[in-house]
Amino acid sequence: MTVAKKLPADTAENPVFALAHHVVATRFEDLPANAVRAAKTFLLDSIGVGIAGSDGPWVKELIATVAKWGSGNDARLFVHGARLPASSAAIVNAYQIHCLEFDCVNEDAVIHPMATILGAIMAEADRSGGISGKDFLTAIAVGIDSSCVLGLSSKSPMRFFRPSTAGAFGATAAVAKLRRFSEETLVNAYGATYGQISGTLAPHREGSPVLGMQIGFCARGAISACDLAEAGLMGPKDVITGMYGYLPLYEGEYDHVPVFASLGKVWQVTNISHKPFPSGRLTHGVIDGIQQLIKSHGLKAEQVDRMVAKVPPLAWRLTGRPDIPDPEPNYAKLCIPFVAATALLNGGEVDVQHFKGDWLTNAKVHDLAGRVVAVQDDNPLQNKVAPQRLEVYLKDGKMLAVDMPEIFGHPKNPLTAQQNLDKFRRNWKAAAKPLDPKGADAVIDMVENIEKVTDMRALLDRIVA
Repeated sequence: MTVAKKLPADTAENPVFALAHHVVATRFEDLPANAVRAAKTFLLDSIGVGIAGSDGPWVKELIATVAKWGSGNDARLFVHGARLPASSAAIVNAYQIHCLEFDCVNEDAVIHPMATILGAIMAEADRSGGISGKDFLTAIAVGIDSSCVLGLSSKSPMRFFRPSTAGAFGATAAVAKLRRFSEETLVNAYGATYGQISGTLAPHREGSPVLGMQIGFCARGAISACDLAEAGLMGPKDVITGMYGYLPLYEGEYDHVPVFASLGKVWQVTNISHKPFPSGRLTHGVIDGIQQLIKSHGLKAEQVDRMVAKVPPLAWRLTGRPDIPDPEPNYAKLCIPFVAATALLNGGEVDVQHFKGDWLTNAKVHDLAGRVVAVQDDNPLQNKVAPQRLEVYLKDGKMLAVDMPEIFGHPKNPLTAQQNLDKFRRNWKAAAKPLDPKGADAVIDMVENIEKVTDMRALLDRIVA
């Protein structure tokens, strides 16, 4: 058994200083090869889902609304290309990255870290200019650490929408890294961020677009907080473990000491899972299981009497919801019965078109979904995505089952490099406005060789119509 190194007393009492030191001190050269590889992989993946998300639900309305919130042309929007103040561009770009439920996730922290981070730092890079690829990738790595350590410290069931609440700290760290803040200035920025974070699970439960917008609001908050800290604002300091700090108020029971002791030793970017399908990660177990049973037994929808998904408490609470006849897109994406029925009726495939239009009211989908039930297993850990088990009961009386210790997309069961590229190219073609067909390969090459990029605006040039 490994014993976690004990932090110095002052750091253990107020870990915000340890976090700030980690962010400020880290150089590109400090990143191990596997962290650089993972950061490139999920940068490309996040750009891709942001491009596809340009045609997501409520994007046009959000752009039209946000454009009224102030003048300025600091930063451009993915695909749409409109210029807005950086803080407003951050809202829209972050929302586009998350609105399809297609963006990567750190399963142990239960955070989609890249949406807030990339939404904020793409706007920051466009506004500032001259941000190198090395600095950009380093900001991603320390930003992911900054949000994930909060989720990893929690021992309680998730009660706020952590991708936005904890994600705000990650976005702040990443923006601050690009601006080369001192530790003192970053601590003040964290304090200013804490005064702005939002993220309730109510829109998750109801399927409201506000869910992803919260990620955008916190990306905006990160830029605003860094602006305030840079101007000299003194923010509150005890914002992680203090009496009114993030962990006791937003999370409940927690243990931050071993997690913060791992900073600089364990890079959380290497622990990120892909989302092979545009639905809640907690629904991916049934898709994975159905794909396996199609491959091993030739499973078809007409053979099935009923299905039982046995899932951890987190998955049951957030996605074990019943099927309803006319769901909102976000409700359907976060509904195990709907996703399972969709997967089986499509030969194991689930894609963006299955959460829009007529498919949402398809009678065959709802007939099969009505025979799917999610059951909470006895996993004692409150924030686990896996293991999951799928049991399929056939009309001839047989039962097929598949156990998934790690669901497809997890670092231990990953997409191949080619599957990652295929996902990016599909997303490129799904943009709301046509993009240069040759641009996809140019972006892939640019991300792969990001160390040579001298100004990240060149990448954004490629992803606007």
